[in-house]
Amino acid sequence: MCSHQTSDRPGREAAHIVAAHPEQGWSLRCDGAIVFDDTGELLPDGSVVAPRRLPVGQLAAAA
Repeated sequence: MCSHQTSDRPGREAAHIVAAHPEQGWSLRCDGAIVFDDTGELLPDGSVVAPRRLPVGQLAAAA
């Protein structure tokens, strides 16, 4: 896995995609995390980062 010590961006922000599966809705980052299209993440240690969702009032309405 990558350590990203030389990057100016810390941790998860510096990781890049090593395998993309857009047809299935997920990508694998070089740090071992799986990133889902809904912005959720599954980290290498098994912990979960919940998707970031907008409050209903901020969603755009189709005309």
